[in-house]
Parts: sequence; structure tokens; C-alpha cells
Amino acid sequence: MNIVGIIPARYGSTRLEGKPLKEILGKPMIYYVYQAALKAKLLNRVIVATDDFRILEAVHAFGGEAQMTLSSHSTGTDRIAEVARGIDAGIVVNIQGDEPLLDARLIDEAIQPMLDDPNLKACTLCREIESVEDMQNPNVVKTVFDQQGNALYFSRSLIPYLRKKEGHHAYEHIGIYVYSRDFLMRYVQMPQTPLEKTESLEQLRILENGIRLKVVVTQFEYNGLSVDTAEDLERVRQILEEQAKSR
Repeated sequence: MNIVGIIPARYGSTRLEGKPLKEILGKPMIYYVYQAALKAKLLNRVIVATDDFRILEAVHAFGGEAQMTLSSHSTGTDRIAEVARGIDAGIVVNIQGDEPLLDARLIDEAIQPMLDDPNLKACTLCREIESVEDMQNPNVVKTVFDQQGNALYFSRSLIPYLRKKEGHHAYEHIGIYVYSRDFLMRYVQMPQTPLEKTESLEQLRILENGIRLKVVVTQFEYNGLSVDTAEDLERVRQILEEQAKSR
């Protein structure tokens, strides 16, 4: 099974334009995401999918593989699908391009169920939420799943509702997606669905079309730090600088 990780990386961003190229300890941010993906044991290949020649050139400069895509894509899923359409792959992994602190073991966790169950079309990850602040934060997407680990719903609201504290668990969705290539090609052709539009969560399109989506509770630490603002970028710089000093 040929398994390819694709990192969508667009230049335009309303809050932090050109963020894949933002410098962290002398290297562009996309470098750290790419290097993390290379450490995943189950990936055979890693490709950056971008809409900008500056990002393409930056990836090539550190020896990575990148492909140009249309600038008109509205989501990262559409962008990776364009690249996946032209490559030989049985499984495609969508790796977020703004998480330079990503632990590669999470990628492998998300892939493994696809290898264990040939009928599975898509898989993703979650972790248990520990803070009340995260439970109440609409930017922290929550998920609930059945006893076999199949997603029941994703929401920006707290689910399940905390009517009883005893035994209550809430889980944050982690945005690594694994698809069979054939399903990915179908998925991007599906029209947006009502709940997807309401919550602004594209993974709901899968559930609203009656397709099983596996959710794995990660066994590893996930800091959830994605770079969306200049403040986020500075935090990542500090963390990586401290890690470099401790080596």
C-alpha cells in the first residue's frame, strides 16, 4: 500500500500572510512540518501542495518535494486532492501545514486503522479535553463517537452536554485526516451539506453522507498549537529555541 502525506500550504492568510515561509530559527515554518511528516514510519512519500512559487522554491531549497496547485481552492482538502489525483497512492494523509510542533507518531496512529480495515474510507484523531476553557472555546472542535470509535458528530459546541459530571468526557478533534485515495476523489466532488455549512466543519460532509469516519483517541501528547497569528509564531519560536538548547 503506497501511503502519501500531503501538506497543503497556501501563501494567503487573513491573519498571517505567507505563514508557511515565516522564519523559525533560520528556517521557514513549512520546513518543520515537512521534517515531522518524514518521521512518520507509515508514510512512503511527503509532498507539499502549494499555490505559490515562493513556497515551492523554499521546499525545494531544503530538499523537499512540492507541487503547484490552483490558487482557487477553498479548502486544504481540495488542494491535496488535486495533487493526489496525479499520483500513485492507495492512502492519502492530509497533514496541516501550520503545526510545526507536530509529533509524527500521531500520523501513524491515524493511518493504522486504514491498514487494519480495508473497508474504512477515512480516519482522524482526537484527544481528551482537560480544561474548562477548551470545552467552552468554539475554536476547539469537539467530537463524539460510538463504542467502535466511529464518529457520531463534530461540533464547536460542547458535546456531550455536561448534565452529569460523573463519567463525563469531552474530546477535541485533531485535524489529521487519512483517506483512501478513491474516497478522497469522491469526497471533494460532494456538495457541501447543511450541518457542514452551519458549523463550518467540512468533516461533517462525510457523516451527512452516511459514510463511516473512524476517530482514534491519541496515546501521545498533542499541544494543539497551530500558527494562526504573530503571537502563535512567537510561541513556537520560543518552544523550538528551548528544545534546541536542551539537546
